[in-house]
Amino acid sequence: MAMYHLHAKAFRRSEGRSATGAAAYRAGERIVDERTGVEHDYTRKRDVIGAELCLPGGAAGDDRAAFWNRVEQHHKRRDATVARETEISLPTELNDEQRRELALEFAQELSDRYGVAIDVAFHAPRPVSDRDLERNPDQFHMTDPDTGQRHNGNWHAHLLMTACHVEPDGTLGKKCVELDPIHCQRHKIENMADRERGRWADMQNAALARARAEVRVDHRSYADRGSDQVPTVHLGGYAARMQRDGEPEQSERASLNLEIRAANAELHQLQERAAQRAAEREAEEQREWDEWTSEPGVCSATGRIVDESRMMHQLEQSWREHQRLKAAELPDPEPQPQEPEPEPKMTRAEAFQRAAERMKARRLERVGVPQSERPQRPSEPPEPSRGPSPAVQRLDRQIADQG
Repeated sequence: MAMYHLHAKAFRRSEGRSATGAAAYRAGERIVDERTGVEHDYTRKRDVIGAELCLPGGAAGDDRAAFWNRVEQHHKRRDATVARETEISLPTELNDEQRRELALEFAQELSDRYGVAIDVAFHAPRPVSDRDLERNPDQFHMTDPDTGQRHNGNWHAHLLMTACHVEPDGTLGKKCVELDPIHCQRHKIENMADRERGRWADMQNAALARARAEVRVDHRSYADRGSDQVPTVHLGGYAARMQRDGEPEQSERASLNLEIRAANAELHQLQERAAQRAAEREAEEQREWDEWTSEPGVCSATGRIVDESRMMHQLEQSWREHQRLKAAELPDPEPQPQEPEPEPKMTRAEAFQRAAERMKARRLERVGVPQSERPQRPSEPPEPSRGPSPAVQRLDRQIADQG
């Protein structure tokens, strides 16, 4: 399946590297470094499919050995960065011509954007023999449908870029600071690798879509995708060689990757269980929903009761009819006696007076005073009648004086 890979690095003289040696190795050619006299011969390298030199504007490059020798002589410092490289993986779902066109399109786009020359070398995957499978049966391998040979599926390309600007006619210029990660860090801008990761993923997905492949690549990390998986560490050439030889326990990175893969496999199983339980809960909710929407008077689309007010009115009418029929079957109830009206409440003074009278009557009864001789409760005096008002009295006096 298609795997995303984009890795950038630099070639510095302080590390004993040279642009001529890097170009000879990636193109599988023989180049003599005119500055040092060192011969770089990689003509026996068998995994090189082809190489092309791209200049800004789509111009064709000249002789590879002559061009990279001019680049070496252009940089004077002993610690100069003479070249930079971007290594990219190519999808196995594409054929050789489609992979070549995809890599050249990306290289030409970078050449035009940064104004540099790019030497594109196409490398085939490493063959996997029966002996390799005996040593390490767990290693990934696939069979080429065209040749029938087993390989590890690592189709890739090396984009060897000049560290300085290049004109369309091949003239070398000043340093291309946009490719320098230190310059980008000082000016707080994205470096070339971070800027181009998304673009390379989009170009691969577009090529896979044109080839009608179902797989897609994603340049984001597990954390950016919201995944809980742990990424493995890069093995390197020495550790990868030990792993191919069936001795991964001698490499700390290989052992760490084994532990990471085991943890990721266990995490994947837990996620599958969680997804299965979620699917079961969803199915149960769907079943309950279907049962509810199948009830009469319930909308199958929204689950709401259809014309709820009318239904409630019908229920109320049914209840009233039931109560009327129930009342008709029962005998007429007997009239209940009316309770006497309660006496008006007495004031506090009247209550004290009544109590005093009762106590006095009990004392007289104890001493033997007959009922006739006992003092009676005085009746309330009649309300005195009020005379005429002062106005009426004045009118009467006026009439009397006139008469």
